Amino acid sequence: MSPHVQKAGWFTVNVVNRSVAWLTARGVSVWGSRVLAVRGRKSGQWRTTPVNLLTVHGKYYLVAPRGHVQWTHNMRAAGGGELRLGKNTDVFTATEVADDDKPPLLRAYLRRWKSEVGVFFKGVGPGSSNAELRRIAPDHPVFRITFTK
Repeated sequence: MSPHVQKAGWFTVNVVNRSVAWLTARGVSVWGSRVLAVRGRKSGQWRTTPVNLLTVHGKYYLVAPRGHVQWTHNMRAAGGGELRLGKNTDVFTATEVADDDKPPLLRAYLRRWKSEVGVFFKGVGPGSSNAELRRIAPDHPVFRITFTK
């Protein structure tokens, strides 16, 4: 079975992502948005994409609502990257979260951003059971972010 991926459509790539990235690059966070910069696993070049930074109990996470997309593969290879907001750049290391530990994180993510990303979670929402959240956990990589100084 191939990993779950939901590719973004033309409008999302060319309008939504570019608009959010443009605002975020100028220091305007849209619902917790940041620009994720991570080195490409093959090219070594910086790759960027807008992401939502999730905070749960004082810890930081990145969730991939569209599944095993390019930035998740690059993150696994690089082990970290940068989160940018305006002129601020925060360097971090990343540790992938095990599927069994994802349900409360997916619930928190969906509670905050369901209207934006809920369509990618196969009808599972913040009010779903832990079993339902665990069922979809393999489709949505989650990384714990540790900022370095």
